[in-house]
Amino acid sequence: MTELRSVPFETTLLVRDCCLCLHVQRAARALARRFDEALRPLGLTNGQFSLLMSLNRPEPPSLKPVAELLAMDRTTLTAALKPLERRGLVSIAADPRDRRSRRLSLTPAGLELLAAAVPIWQRTHEIVDTQLNDPPRFRRELGRIV
Repeated sequence: MTELRSVPFETTLLVRDCCLCLHVQRAARALARRFDEALRPLGLTNGQFSLLMSLNRPEPPSLKPVAELLAMDRTTLTAALKPLERRGLVSIAADPRDRRSRRLSLTPAGLELLAAAVPIWQRTHEIVDTQLNDPPRFRRELGRIV
């Protein structure tokens, strides 16, 4: 019979107090809840807001650059686009230069909703920034990990 190995409780406390991954995940969940709540009156989640914002470009992007920006795989991005497309906020069309590729764009309704969401995002973001010592430095430091 194999002897069971155990991890001392002190190790659990060390991970709880020192694990950067755990702390970032907790902060990300708390931020997501805060932005979800703020955007709820518009029927948007923070992820949908980010996705709509990522499509706000001079030229409709293909899936790959949007997936890279949002740190998603293409399958997850495709699934996230479906409800926005059903709501008439996003258009997915074949690329005229390469019919195998798809181009993503905001519809007029998507642009209007995004314009309504930006002031909510700004107000919420200003509140979050007041809780940080040095928001620009914090963003730079997080960017070093990505």
